[in-house]
Amino acid sequence: MTTTRWFFEPGHTAAEFCARHMMVTYVRGQFKNVQGFVEVDPDEPEKARVEATIDATQVFTGQPQRDAHLRSADFFDVENHPAWTFVGSRVNQLSATEFAVTGDLTVRGTTRPVTFDVTYLGQWDTPWWEDGQNLGPRKRAGFTARTRINRHDFGVSWNDVVDQGGVVVSDLVDVTVDVEAVLEAAAQPA
Repeated sequence: MTTTRWFFEPGHTAAEFCARHMMVTYVRGQFKNVQGFVEVDPDEPEKARVEATIDATQVFTGQPQRDAHLRSADFFDVENHPAWTFVGSRVNQLSATEFAVTGDLTVRGTTRPVTFDVTYLGQWDTPWWEDGQNLGPRKRAGFTARTRINRHDFGVSWNDVVDQGGVVVSDLVDVTVDVEAVLEAAAQPA
């Protein structure tokens, strides 16, 4: 078989982070419109390659003041580092639907190796609408990728203390990316 290329459908691909707040609860933030692709030969998935870009300027937590603080130099410093990237090319297939994908994550200008636990959710032939016309079917595949990072590894180190030695923001952050990938038109079956 040959390598196929799937692009991330930005309207249906998103990233989320979750960090402990004030020692008592969790705060979640989202990034929509994630851009990227995966190249894979179904017969050799361990040779797959994935690239993704997140527009960090578009962080959304549901609270405008917190979003502005996250965009500031205290956290994401989007004025100097507006995009985050992931380039993965080391794939370990764990089961028919589970993979470990390792690559380089760049946040705030700092690059570190990160491994995502990826679950393949399947694929389906679906409609494809352009200019009000259904040009489908187009094949779509779904994936969920999860990892946990230490934000200090990427220079995201602002914090403050609360009573009894607690902190405002946890060091560890859970990251989840939901991907809807569409097989590129040139690779669609005739």
